[in-house]
Amino acid sequence: MSTRSIPNQREVELLIKSIFEMLFPSTHSFTESETETNRRDFRNRFNSIVEGLMGYNTKVSVKFFDKLENIKEVLIKDATFILESDPAAEELIEVIAIYPGFFAIFCYRLGNYLAELGVPVFPRMITEYAHRVTGIDIHPKATIGIPFSIDHGTGIVIGETTNIGNNVKLYQGVTLGALSVEKSKASSKRHPTIEDNVILYSGCTILGGETVVGRNSVIGGNVWLTNSIAPFSVVYHKSEIIVRNQSGYQEPINFII
Repeated sequence: MSTRSIPNQREVELLIKSIFEMLFPSTHSFTESETETNRRDFRNRFNSIVEGLMGYNTKVSVKFFDKLENIKEVLIKDATFILESDPAAEELIEVIAIYPGFFAIFCYRLGNYLAELGVPVFPRMITEYAHRVTGIDIHPKATIGIPFSIDHGTGIVIGETTNIGNNVKLYQGVTLGALSVEKSKASSKRHPTIEDNVILYSGCTILGGETVVGRNSVIGGNVWLTNSIAPFSVVYHKSEIIVRNQSGYQEPINFII
């Protein structure tokens, strides 16, 4: 049996919040001494979690902290893209401080880099925390380009082997999933590829590792897609909507036994 120590969920949540506050201090009010204390505490908390999962490993810690400024630069690009994409967003700090889509992307970017460093369990705990508080489920091993926009976001699912290009926008309820959930296919590409400059509107479902949505395409709401789409395509679901006048309409008889 493994001697791996699974991190305490509360400790993970506190660490995520500490990193967010350190990267984006304008979203919180801290004195200089409080900031330094928080920075020290979160480094200790991070090292404790990683040590419990991998043993003493300064290399992971050094690489992660060295990478944080780069991750912040990427997140600023994500936030700017969200601001430019959403007419309701008025300023960048609003997107960073309160948009659930941005917070889910933040957690994904952290978890994705930790997954690249080979840290087990911890990356998934980070993205599952985002899932719990935002309703957005992004696997940390998914590949997502820069910048990336999530609007509203509730109900979005992005599977482990999904590959998303640059300048892609997702709306609520989008599923990028697998056609099969057989355990034997765990090491294969099971989830779709979304190329650059694609918009995926609410409720669309795109499945399968061989499914490719070509660049500059638009996938409309409620579309169910399991085949590849050429670049510059527009795909939409057409349903019949019936509008009637209630005048003279008789309700059917309902029998209750």
